[in-house]
Amino acid sequence: MPADPRQSRATRHAQPAAGTAVSAPRKKPITVERITDAALEVVATEGYDALTIRRVAAVLGTGPSSLYAHIVNKDDIDDLLIGRLYAEIVLPEPDPAAWREQLLGVYTQIRDLYLKYPGVSRAALAMVPTNLETLRVGEGILAILLAGGIEPRTAGWARDALSLYVSAYALEQSLVQQRRQHQDQEWVLSHEELLDRFTALPAEKFPLTRRHAAELISGTGHDRFEFTLRLLMNDLGPASPGSERTRQRDFRSAAQ
Repeated sequence: MPADPRQSRATRHAQPAAGTAVSAPRKKPITVERITDAALEVVATEGYDALTIRRVAAVLGTGPSSLYAHIVNKDDIDDLLIGRLYAEIVLPEPDPAAWREQLLGVYTQIRDLYLKYPGVSRAALAMVPTNLETLRVGEGILAILLAGGIEPRTAGWARDALSLYVSAYALEQSLVQQRRQHQDQEWVLSHEELLDRFTALPAEKFPLTRRHAAELISGTGHDRFEFTLRLLMNDLGPASPGSERTRQRDFRSAAQ
């Protein structure tokens, strides 16, 4: 005879009998992926300054020692973070006719990912990347530069300079945002306030700043971002046989 459904329901909700062992739920194992997830959560909700091994361990519900089976130190977490972000970067097939636009597109993606997680671009500064995704993006940027006819050493130095600017730009944007969130940081001025201050400067000491105040503060941050990248890229190009760059290269080769 089938059991009474009410009795089955009562059995499900009954307290276990005294002395009956109740197995504790198994904790999820700590993995590199979970460490990276937790680190991103800390940065997204509290900012990069709050990111520590102890804080990541707390998010995972464990102690810091549990993380050291998977990471070496805080720098290791930085490498994982940047690698996770760079996994989202879409790289184009290098086109010699459009290499500058392609570079701008890749670095714009990187900028937007950095801005999504305030302060995270600090993790990319003074770091030697080992994550395969970070290296993939670096390889892609190098391929675009080489497709544009840039000499390998110049391409490498240019990649470093462009990447450094993008990291610094995103860091500055996150600092401005952070200061605006604190009411005691009133010196972060609006566009109108800055214009008023510049035009109110003593004319005998600051004639040019007063006269060109509107131009000096014109444009959005992203307008200036694109301007700066293009400015850096405009000096890049294939070296012609009679160019100064080629002569310097030939001189160095002869000296060696």
